[in-house]
Amino acid sequence: MTVLFHVDRSDPVVAVSLTAHVGSAREKPGRTGFAHLFEHLLFLESENLGQGGLDRMSARIGGSGANGSTSRDRTNYLQTVPSDALEKMLWAEADKLGWFINTVTEPVLAKEKEVVKNEKRQGVDNRPYGHTFYVLHKALYPESHPYNWQVIGSLEDLEAATLEDVKEFFRAWYTPNNVTLVVAGDFDPSQARIWVEKYFAEIPRGPEIVPLEARPGIVSETVRLLHEDNFAKLPQLTMAWPTVEQFHPDSYPLAVLSQLLTDGKEAPLNEVLIDEAKVAASVASFHYDSELAGELLLQVSAFNGTDLDQVAAAIDAGFARFEAEPITADDLQRIKTQQEVAFYKALSSVLGKGEQLAQYSIFAGNPGYIDEDLARLQAVTAEDVRRVYETYIKDKPFVAASFVPKGAPELALEGSVQAEVVIEPIVQGAEAEVDLTQPVSYERTPSLIDRSVEPPYGPAPKLSAPDVWKDMSENGITVFGISDDELPMVRFSIVMKGGHLLDTPETAGTANLLAEILLKGTATKTPAELDKAFALLGANVSANVTAETFEINGETLARNFTPTIALIEEALMEPRWDTAELDLALARTRDAIDASRSEPNEIAGWAFSYVTYGPASMRALSLLGSETALANIDLEDLKSWHARNLSPHLTSVRVVGDVSAEDVRAALQGLSTRWRKVDITLPQEAAIPSPEASKVYFYDIPGASQSVLRFGYPSLKRMDPDYDLAGVMNYRLGGGGFASRLTQELREGKGYTYDIGSDFTATAAEGTFMIFSGVRSNVTLEATQLIRDIMADYASTFTQEDLDVTRGFFIKSQARRFESPGAKLDVLSEIASYDLPNDFVVQQVAAVEVLTLAEIQALAGTLIRPDAMNYVIVGDAATQLPRLKSLGFGDPVVINEAVDALTR
Repeated sequence: MTVLFHVDRSDPVVAVSLTAHVGSAREKPGRTGFAHLFEHLLFLESENLGQGGLDRMSARIGGSGANGSTSRDRTNYLQTVPSDALEKMLWAEADKLGWFINTVTEPVLAKEKEVVKNEKRQGVDNRPYGHTFYVLHKALYPESHPYNWQVIGSLEDLEAATLEDVKEFFRAWYTPNNVTLVVAGDFDPSQARIWVEKYFAEIPRGPEIVPLEARPGIVSETVRLLHEDNFAKLPQLTMAWPTVEQFHPDSYPLAVLSQLLTDGKEAPLNEVLIDEAKVAASVASFHYDSELAGELLLQVSAFNGTDLDQVAAAIDAGFARFEAEPITADDLQRIKTQQEVAFYKALSSVLGKGEQLAQYSIFAGNPGYIDEDLARLQAVTAEDVRRVYETYIKDKPFVAASFVPKGAPELALEGSVQAEVVIEPIVQGAEAEVDLTQPVSYERTPSLIDRSVEPPYGPAPKLSAPDVWKDMSENGITVFGISDDELPMVRFSIVMKGGHLLDTPETAGTANLLAEILLKGTATKTPAELDKAFALLGANVSANVTAETFEINGETLARNFTPTIALIEEALMEPRWDTAELDLALARTRDAIDASRSEPNEIAGWAFSYVTYGPASMRALSLLGSETALANIDLEDLKSWHARNLSPHLTSVRVVGDVSAEDVRAALQGLSTRWRKVDITLPQEAAIPSPEASKVYFYDIPGASQSVLRFGYPSLKRMDPDYDLAGVMNYRLGGGGFASRLTQELREGKGYTYDIGSDFTATAAEGTFMIFSGVRSNVTLEATQLIRDIMADYASTFTQEDLDVTRGFFIKSQARRFESPGAKLDVLSEIASYDLPNDFVVQQVAAVEVLTLAEIQALAGTLIRPDAMNYVIVGDAATQLPRLKSLGFGDPVVINEAVDALTR
């Protein structure tokens, strides 16, 4: 077994990742989906931790929660924990590798097959364009190529898999000689080596594994495929060219090429498709390379009703422009600087560092390959980019997939043929119930040591919150910062109170449109010039709107923080007010509204807002606005909104990174002197009434294979005295992932869903409690009944053990509270938004330490109210709506017309 250590003492945490060099590419035809299935199975049980033991331990030790992922070529299992729990994690990971497979029984396998099916429904079948890569890869790779099938595999193959098939796969691939263990963080390497030897050394080596040779995709002539998508409202064209595998010398210029084609205002395909031909709201290209092969992908989401032949003609024109125009030194520097930033972002946590070490070790043969990787990218020349373009793209055959709305095949590329797409039918009562409560027996695997007892904690980590500094500019901007020199990066947020709530129903979407165009040039810089200026600095900056704020968020190289802020100042103080950019923003926004109408999760969000806040509330209206409102918004409206609703005295700046308070003060000097105060009256909202009795609201999507659930009610505001403790109480209900009852019952116990959770979310002005999930369509009623029953019993069945686990998690997980720049920025945002003391985290921990069982039961009894909440369901009414009457909440109310009216 390859073991890699990386010591990083910046935070008292350690990340442990176990990566098996097996993904979907090591599967057999007819037995696909096994690699991904094992990503699920390995979290469930092992001989010495017991059923659900890893999840219970993760909760007790304050871990980030066991997680994993599967790709074509590897499967990884990873978690970040406080540094005193390292031995526990090594014990648990060894149990996966050597003391696991006997615990996989027929009922366990049957249940987990259902979970995987739900994952496919949620991520593929029940969303627009979900089958795109299935269609592309079937054409890009021959049947004998292991990239011909998707990572999630064929559900038919999975259903046919026997227990012996599954065990054979594990024995072949989950062996020490095919696994890499990485420990990264704050630990003693000498002690860690002793523990690794203790827990892993006796696991027997497996059979020798023959490496697979690189095999590019084969496209001898252009293939055009068509799929009428049940969920898509807009036509989308995706094109793929076969290229080279990961770390091949040509993979670097191909990565640069993909960005040069579409990234930035002056990118040729951006210019032609978006600015000139105006056939699309977005165009993207990227080089997707894996161990055996790669592909360059180009994807265009066209405007409603656009013939994709027009899009293809514009793409040809964009390629012609790329061929005719020189690749400048600035072009290359822009891409390389952005790539440098991406490298640093990947290393912003010990978990990210550990993942990168494993990736390099397995696929590059050198865990320290990062320097060479970055150097090879930085060495790419314009000639290299031209060469790979001509070698792999220019006049070369490709695969084109036209995904068009159902009933609109005429929008597909001319000459397209129907693609093969497999969508599993949903039949009421087709799946047998799985009972995992019955006791099972299996042969235990012998060991040289006693593995039945969980190892003790190590020395308790020393927890210390970073120093928070505060400042205020002369015009009233409040500034909050944490200086951190771990990476040469800075993350920041400029947050102005107001946002969407300062719109009216007639002008809804104005704030969002301003955010869309504010960074599209300045009075003295064209949109292309400002875009390039940010990119050359390595700055990624965006403006966005929430219900209550208008924000500018970004990250940049620390050495370029001051010029980045100077560009933001110029955009904010000297807007360009570009009519062409407003027209593009309006087109993008209408496009986004159209697209959202086909996305069940988006619809569920709108529906929940509608029933929670009522149609007269701005909170029920989309931030994007409505078709009617957008038709009446012009540039003068945006100028007026900018002049009336942005003021320094209602602005806070939050900064984390390798800058000092003095650096930030100097960078903000221009805004401090130029930006004048504006008198703004923030809206005062009426109290949102809570439902007195439960009601079911149904949005019909005919043929939906999943039902999307949003159950909840208006609840605590952020500054309510019980808000923090409500989050603690919710941990065992649905806030704790696999440690929560909802996940254990609906996913692990029944296989109804892939994902379920609950949370309290709030601002100073409003708050909600919500349970959210997507469940197999034919168990919509059963899942809803089970959720209701879990809520009804939660207060009375919450035990001292539940409290102990919850308390352990909330106290010990504080070691992870400040680990990454994003985590630090979140803490700053809490302090800035709600005027919390710098040590509010310490105060939260103190409150949890003294929390009693009676108090948490009382809180649950008050706040978890299954008989007084809104049950919003988005699914197939023909099969599910009549069944829901048996819930006892009256006749369900169909709300399609009301919800659709919000965006019309």
